[in-house]
Amino acid sequence: MIIEPRMRGFICLTAHPKGCEQNVKNQIKYVQSKGHIEGAKKVLVIGASTGFGLASRITSAFGADAATIGVFFEKPPLEGKTASPGWYNSAAFENEAHKAGLYAKSVNGDAFSNDVKRQTLDLIKADLGQVDLVIYSLASPVRLHPVTGVLHRSVLKPIGQTFTNKTVDFHTGNVSEVSIEPCTDEDIANTIAVMGGEDWAMWMEALKSENLLAEGATTVAYSYIGPSLTEAVYRKGTIGRAKDHLEATAFTITDSLKSVGGQAYVSVNKALVTQASSAIPVIPLYISLLYKIMKEEGIHEGCIEQIQRLYQDRLYADKPVPTDEKGRIRIDDWEMREDVQAKVAKLWLEATTESLSAIGDLPGYKNDFLNLFGFEFEGVDYKADANEMVGISSID
Repeated sequence: MIIEPRMRGFICLTAHPKGCEQNVKNQIKYVQSKGHIEGAKKVLVIGASTGFGLASRITSAFGADAATIGVFFEKPPLEGKTASPGWYNSAAFENEAHKAGLYAKSVNGDAFSNDVKRQTLDLIKADLGQVDLVIYSLASPVRLHPVTGVLHRSVLKPIGQTFTNKTVDFHTGNVSEVSIEPCTDEDIANTIAVMGGEDWAMWMEALKSENLLAEGATTVAYSYIGPSLTEAVYRKGTIGRAKDHLEATAFTITDSLKSVGGQAYVSVNKALVTQASSAIPVIPLYISLLYKIMKEEGIHEGCIEQIQRLYQDRLYADKPVPTDEKGRIRIDDWEMREDVQAKVAKLWLEATTESLSAIGDLPGYKNDFLNLFGFEFEGVDYKADANEMVGISSID
């Protein structure tokens, strides 16, 4: 079938298997170009199919020659209906890993559930014995709690008062004002339940209790802080409370890993185009302005550049791992440079529908968004028939 992007609001309903394959190959090529990393050899990536999780799996495998198990919740294809992009990404990753002689298997299901945890633990036990790195990169808006059975939904809302600021519809380039009503206490609790550190801690406790963590094992979860422009709705809003919980959980996990000499970190990463960030008011406009500046400065990074630098310059460089005053790894350092943020703040005041094409990088934003679904990659013939029925060899 001929597969084209089909949009509904901030969601693309189709994904291109060949484009997703090209995306994975491009990331592998980048990692290989940066040289070998003396890193972990047996890696579990929870949330492994897109974004930072996919980049972590690629960097582990093709940067450090690691065996990897990836956990994700993706939709397989049906005749005449494409799979979700993460499915095609994972299929391409496994193919490339196997061609390179690397172990790679995947578990598809709800990572919050006890069943998927059990399935993953059994796979580690059978095939790898233990893991020495666990990446936690889940990005789900909902969580069915495995103990209480309660379905929690996260929300992006300010705390205390209505937030009003500029945003952009990245499809049309229309800059407008948006207002978001403040949250309730229940909203905060639900968002922490979904995006906080409880599930990360559950995974690590499950692995430790079955002796599946190697001596000195490391675990890393991903977070974001962002600029003062977005803090009322992001870092000082409901999601910020969840990120605070996630970051505090790193210390609890580190305490629990003392018996194996292990360590938990939170890595604060750069603002990037994702399905989630595209739906957050204010963020697309901020990213459009940020990208323009960072590209001009020669310091722009995508997911794979961020994670390769995290591994090479932070996790597996000098010991101890460099962290900020709150114990966090900061790989958002280039984004948060004072000169970069000062320029973004200045452009923010100037941003209108008419000026954005000159002062921002909306085409780059749109391209990155379409890339998420396997579109707009060089070397892919999008007019050719594509086989949507792509399988993942390690998943029945």
